Amino acid sequence: MQEVYEFLKKCGTYYLATVDGDQPRVRPFGTIDIFEGKLYIQTGKVKDVSKQLQANPKAEICAFGEGKWVRVAGKLIRDDRIEAKKHMLDNYPSLQAMYSAEDDNTEVLYFEDATATFSSFTEAPKVIKL
Repeated sequence: MQEVYEFLKKCGTYYLATVDGDQPRVRPFGTIDIFEGKLYIQTGKVKDVSKQLQANPKAEICAFGEGKWVRVAGKLIRDDRIEAKKHMLDNYPSLQAMYSAEDDNTEVLYFEDATATFSSFTEAPKVIKL
């Protein structure tokens, strides 16, 4: 998991894919955190992405850097605990102007039943179960 986290942090931006009915939706994200041994992302509950994940928690993220990419596929599960939100926001102080661990909008989600696959054009894929 640490390898996945470090790759995503280094890339800075990754792309999150969700499903909206029968339509895939992809958007850039940048928050990534490890809390209590789980890989977390962050968003706002008022956003469409949050509504899509509550309707169907299956998601995938993808990031590319230095000729390699990683795809992380699994379910994203909401964690409403203030401790989890605070941990994320402490690692992303710039978000504290928009989000608070105590507000009703901040949402952190962790991957469950997830698999990360590192790939490149020149090497065999490497699979990591999270």
